[in-house]
Amino acid sequence: MLRRQLLAAALGAGLLLSPLTGALAWENEVEALKQRWERINTQQAEGQRRSALKSLANEAKQLTEANANEAQPLIWYGIIEASHARERSGLGALGSARTARDALERAIELDPQGGNGSAYVTLGALYDRAPGFPIGFGDSDTAERMFQRALEIRPDGVDVNYYYAAFLEDEGRQAEAREHAQRAIEGTVREDRQASDEALREEARALLSRL
Repeated sequence: MLRRQLLAAALGAGLLLSPLTGALAWENEVEALKQRWERINTQQAEGQRRSALKSLANEAKQLTEANANEAQPLIWYGIIEASHARERSGLGALGSARTARDALERAIELDPQGGNGSAYVTLGALYDRAPGFPIGFGDSDTAERMFQRALEIRPDGVDVNYYYAAFLEDEGRQAEAREHAQRAIEGTVREDRQASDEALREEARALLSRL
């Protein structure tokens, strides 16, 4: 009787622990992708980033395929592919940008907060920088909506304020661009994105100096 009770308890514990173990597995993989993305973008030379980001994007894609209903893997696949698009040119860049957009929009369906606004920031930059119809999907109105949504979620973010300031500069809205560049300089750096946020803070200083 005691052996049966111990076996049942062990099986029950296994059933309870297995979903948690699975969740921790993908969370750890997302964290590893994030850390490698940080190193590639802040430490590697420009000529080396493209191949490194391509490899990282392939790994991120596999993670999303194994965890199709989890927002965080999709968000990081989108962020990595958006960075990959920036390093490419022509139709290859546009293909990566579309892949990033689709991943991020799917992530937002699963998580309306978009990973604390990160999905919206990247979508804003994609819609800002992609060519418009009929070649691409770029659209200033959509870009602004994405940035505004990110600001609602994380108004003191270095990233959202910098990318929104860059967008506003392109739109000829200099006063607003200066305001958001200053907010980026004074913004809160995320603990898990310190290197990239500090790099964007420097970009914001350069942007503000030329406005």
